[in-house]
Amino acid sequence: MDGVLLIDKPAGITSHDVVAAVRRALDGAKTGHAGTLDPFATGLLIVLVGKATKAQRQMMELRKRYETVARLGALSSTGDTEGEITETGRVPADPPELPTGEIRQRPPLYSAVKIGGERAYRRARRGEHFEMPERIVSVYRFEQLWREAGTQPGEPERAGYLIECSAGTYVRSLIADLNDGYCLELRRTAIGPFDVRDAVGPPRRGEPWLDPPLIALDQALARLPK
Repeated sequence: MDGVLLIDKPAGITSHDVVAAVRRALDGAKTGHAGTLDPFATGLLIVLVGKATKAQRQMMELRKRYETVARLGALSSTGDTEGEITETGRVPADPPELPTGEIRQRPPLYSAVKIGGERAYRRARRGEHFEMPERIVSVYRFEQLWREAGTQPGEPERAGYLIECSAGTYVRSLIADLNDGYCLELRRTAIGPFDVRDAVGPPRRGEPWLDPPLIALDQALARLPK
């Protein structure tokens, strides 16, 4: 088997968990993925099978598209619902100034970036103190899709955003930098020409995967930019 699988990753599991599930379902076939999703996030994960693992670099360099729902007027230590929440009362303008182009960004401590060979979120959960290195990323599109005030007294404002960006961009950092907000939901909807609407859920342990929707390697590569 040589090709690409489009998997819709659910929340609460790692990208490695998905790859391991595919490997088991395909009787130990060589597998890898093209771009980590943090456990909190959902959406499109490209899983490479067999000789397709050699195309990992090309797949990882593709631009990404995300949709996120943010709570406004508060910050989270992790950038999402799992962190310590600090109410700030600072709410971005409506519509807010949304940065595009090349920007300097520092990934959150609770991210899948490897620091010293280990995922940053694992070190952060142990209470270790370390600094995340800054990086230059590109934001091609950043739009506010909708915004709504709470319907009950004291209920916070929320907003939805669409973001297209380069590999390595952290949406949670983009939202936190709005002054102020954090992600309630984060979903990757596209990687280059591949869309989450064409994806399937990961295989379940103990259940046969009789017809995995594998995209042949030559067909997958034909979709990529030259």
